[in-house]
Amino acid sequence: MSKGLIRTGWVLLVALLVYSLIGFLILPGIALRIANQQLAQYATVPATLERLEFNPFTLTLDLHNLRLGEAEAPQAAFEALHVDLEWDSLWQRTLHLADVRLLRPHSEILFAKDGSLNLAQLFELPTSEAPEPAETEPSEPFPLRIDRLLLERGLVHFQDQRPSEPIDFVYDPLDFELHNLATRVDGDADASLSASGPDGGNIAWQGRFDLSPFTSEGRFQVTDLTLKTFWPYVQDMLPLHLQQGALNLHSDYRLDLSETTQLQLSNARVQLAPFAIDGPDGQPLLRLEDLDAQQVSLDLAEQRVVIGQLRSTQLEAWASREADGQINWQTLLAGDETPTRDDAADSESGKSWQVLLQDGQLRGYRVHLTDRVPEQDVELLVGPLDVDVQQLDSLGQSPFQLRLDTGLGEQGRLHAEGEVQLSPVSARLKVNTQDIDLRLAQAYLSPFVRLELRSGQLASELDVRLDSIEPLAMQITGNAEVDQLHTLDTLKERDFVKWQRLQLQGLDYRHDDSLNIASIDLNEPYARFIIYEDLTTNVAELIVEQPADPAATPASDTDAPPLGIQIGAIVIHSGSANFADFSLQPNFATAIQELNGTVGTLDNRAQQPAAVNITGKVDRYAPVSITGRLTPFDPLHSLDIATSFKNVELTTLTPYSGKFAGYRIRKGRLNLDLHYRIEQGRLNAENHMLLENLQLGERVDSPSAVDLPVRLAVALLKDTQGNIDIALPIQGDLNNPEFSVMPIIWQTLRNLVLRAVQAPFKFIAGLVSGGDDDDLSQISFAAGSSELDSRARQRLDALAAALKQRPALRLEIEGSSAAASDGPLLAERRLQREYQDLLYKSLQRRGKSVPDDPTQLEVDEDTQSALLGAIYRSRLQRQPPAEWQELDDQERAERMRQEVLASWADNPAQLRRLSQQRAASIKDYLVDQGGLEDRRVYLLDTVVGEAQETGEVATLMHLDSE
Repeated sequence: MSKGLIRTGWVLLVALLVYSLIGFLILPGIALRIANQQLAQYATVPATLERLEFNPFTLTLDLHNLRLGEAEAPQAAFEALHVDLEWDSLWQRTLHLADVRLLRPHSEILFAKDGSLNLAQLFELPTSEAPEPAETEPSEPFPLRIDRLLLERGLVHFQDQRPSEPIDFVYDPLDFELHNLATRVDGDADASLSASGPDGGNIAWQGRFDLSPFTSEGRFQVTDLTLKTFWPYVQDMLPLHLQQGALNLHSDYRLDLSETTQLQLSNARVQLAPFAIDGPDGQPLLRLEDLDAQQVSLDLAEQRVVIGQLRSTQLEAWASREADGQINWQTLLAGDETPTRDDAADSESGKSWQVLLQDGQLRGYRVHLTDRVPEQDVELLVGPLDVDVQQLDSLGQSPFQLRLDTGLGEQGRLHAEGEVQLSPVSARLKVNTQDIDLRLAQAYLSPFVRLELRSGQLASELDVRLDSIEPLAMQITGNAEVDQLHTLDTLKERDFVKWQRLQLQGLDYRHDDSLNIASIDLNEPYARFIIYEDLTTNVAELIVEQPADPAATPASDTDAPPLGIQIGAIVIHSGSANFADFSLQPNFATAIQELNGTVGTLDNRAQQPAAVNITGKVDRYAPVSITGRLTPFDPLHSLDIATSFKNVELTTLTPYSGKFAGYRIRKGRLNLDLHYRIEQGRLNAENHMLLENLQLGERVDSPSAVDLPVRLAVALLKDTQGNIDIALPIQGDLNNPEFSVMPIIWQTLRNLVLRAVQAPFKFIAGLVSGGDDDDLSQISFAAGSSELDSRARQRLDALAAALKQRPALRLEIEGSSAAASDGPLLAERRLQREYQDLLYKSLQRRGKSVPDDPTQLEVDEDTQSALLGAIYRSRLQRQPPAEWQELDDQERAERMRQEVLASWADNPAQLRRLSQQRAASIKDYLVDQGGLEDRRVYLLDTVVGEAQETGEVATLMHLDSE
């Protein structure tokens, strides 16, 4: 071997030894010392690198036990770092690392209250005084190539003191592996990450990425992520307290930063189970058993999220409207309204996020609703709620399918199914409800009406068509019913309105246009109407007076036509009502039962009369019927209604008779037939009233009673059957504001009674043929006579006939006489009887034959002259005056005769006797010839009056009731 080769060998050996010495011993020692010096100089916390190893042959570098911070609490550290540098880095001008392994890295990421980060404060680097370089074009990245990068069993401790409730969690272990990373070579690097977080949560990622430009795609997975760990961030923005929450998420993704940030997620699945949050007062707000969104995709550039399938079960939520009208969720979720940069960008671009839900199913949801605006809180449980949604577009560009099935309250049910579109808002839904409790409306009715909704259940089968909201265009068709409605007057604790069932068939409502109902069926309806002492009604007192709203403005007149209302038919089954009038003493009350019947088509846009046919009973036994036709929305146009009441007990009307007539009713029945016809505002009415066997009772003191002999009026109006039959026709123009039906009826009836009692004989004279021509209230007698002439007998015949038609009347005869006309004749007649009596006695004393009665004797003038002196002295109890002795016999006799007649002419006994004879003559004729019962004719005490111009004396008669 040549010396040159040997020398070269030794040189190489020495060089190798020196290289090995430097590489293995000197360089690691120097590098370790320099590293620790630099750490001591610039680190703000204790920092050491325990050991450094370098293999100059394999170019591998190993660092051991780097620690920044206290030994017991390092802020950054690792157990070992292994770097394998490839030799080709020398000629490829690229830092080529075949293998990089970091063992047990440890990092403390700590944010203080003031927002400072501990990692940013680990080193104090010298400031550079060199001027900032001018902006230049972006340079190429540092040439680096890593075949494999491995981070094993790392630990990351994160703590943030900034939130009101500090955040503190640890991910341990954390493993990361990277393959084929190159900064200047096109190609994808493969990487994977896995980390175990608090409460068993895990994060896993696997994918590929390219650095120039940066693109990445792969798949990530989050398992059992405890939301409570990060919830303080949410809680500081929203006052919601998380009680439970675990998130599971996995997705394929693609990220491209070459031009703009483009992120796409696909085949993603998000699971939230369970989840529970409370309000700031500790009250529960939401409880969720499970939410699972599958086949989810997201496109950040397009701002679109697609959810292929959404399943959720057993959500329970609490929502309330507070006393100030705010919804609790709105208040809680109202955060900072200042727009962020992203919000501003979205606003400037005018593009909104689009969320597409292809198939969603919510099952077993429950929502507790509370309204605290009314005086009494209103609570409603919605659930169990099941919702199915297909093809939902948040932008509302296409309709989606909706199906909803839920309970309302304890027993109510709501089912809705159909198609809905959000923009513009429209819907086609079939809505069915069952047993909806109407008592929920009680709190909203109470401020306006003093009624208690004791019960009421709503059911419906409806088709809802919504075409727009602005303006509202909606149509509702179908059927609805309200069962067991019962309202109570809260002032008197009495029933007000109720029914067993109200059915609306063929409902067709078009907003602001028309309401059509094919038929309304009312089963067992009931209503109560009361008039109180001050003439107010129970309906008026139930209305709660509302305070005036100073901000309210009167509604402006519009040319919009009124809502068209058409009802095909109204059917009433077994209806009833109570009516009472407490303004009367005694109080009046009656009941109407068994109301049944129909009302035909009602249409406020067509002048088509509706047929009416209703029957019922008053106080259970008196039939009532209402038949005919009417145009209810314009009754003055056409009406033909006949109403009939049969066998109504008049005793129920005692309060009215007491108030207006001054008498109670002892017994009687009423039959009332009313027939009203209206054509173009012209009224032609027939009122027929029949009172059977009316008997008045005791008198009642009433300031409203008419000042008339009511009993006489009743007797005058009663016929031979004991009935009062009255017909009151009425005609007039209802378009005349001065024309009113009821005052006319009352005035006509009053005039009839007034005419009867003021001229009773003239009234009853109208009952017989020709009776109107004579005054039947008096019978005239010739002076001094009690004999009935032919005219008197004619009048008495008419009177007897009339009285037979009014059997309740009795006749009172007031015998009368007149001293001026009857007295002289009575005196002359008495003088003649005195002549006969004296002659009769004289003949008897002389034993002469005499007739049976002195009136049969004829007394001649000579005998009269002879007897006159005796009569004068006997009756006048004195002697003729002495001066009469000078008179001749004839003149003297005439003087005595005149004195005797004058003494008898005004004799009360004679006049009374004649009056009695005249009254008896009238009664005898009416009984014997007229056929009247003698008990109906009364003889009153006699009177002395004046004679008529003809010299006749009238005997007056009066009518009274039995």
